[in-house]
Amino acid sequence: MNLKEFLKELKLSEQTVSMILGALVIGAIGIIIFNYFRSVGKQPSKEEIAPTTEEIKVIEEGGKIYPEGLPTVYKIEKGDHLWKIAEKFFGSGYNWIDIAKENNLVNPNKIFEGQELKIPKAEIRKVKTEKTQLGQEISGSTYTVVKGDHLWGIAVRAYGDGYKWTKIAKANKLSNPNLIHPGNILTLPR
Repeated sequence: MNLKEFLKELKLSEQTVSMILGALVIGAIGIIIFNYFRSVGKQPSKEEIAPTTEEIKVIEEGGKIYPEGLPTVYKIEKGDHLWKIAEKFFGSGYNWIDIAKENNLVNPNKIFEGQELKIPKAEIRKVKTEKTQLGQEISGSTYTVVKGDHLWGIAVRAYGDGYKWTKIAKANKLSNPNLIHPGNILTLPR
């Protein structure tokens, strides 16, 4: 039995079937749009936000600073990458190197959800850049961009750590962090 004969038995015209299918497509699109707008502007949960260095408890041994509670084992979650995991445990994404080395990762870009990683006891890595090389220290909660600025330099001057440029990019919802223009006023979360 072909489709036409089946529809004749149901006593539905092609126009009625087309309307029903059209209504289903419109309904599906409506649900997708509804879910999108429901998630826009929603504040991320505490688990989704990586802690800052101030939230990480540290200990000092032999003049070096280590995060408290390490070594440990971490089970990779969806959306994780080594930089994010390092920020979570060390407050510095640059410690991804220590995690990769501890786990003998041949390709640090290939980690998988559910995989367990050993998080080593390692000194917190910081970028040691002279603030004066990049300009005057920034102490306010906003900053007006001038010619020649870039987020790395602004982060070094504001926080003493260039890797915190991501904090500035997120706070200002920059879709392309490489594009900042003189006159832009940036919020600097403190």
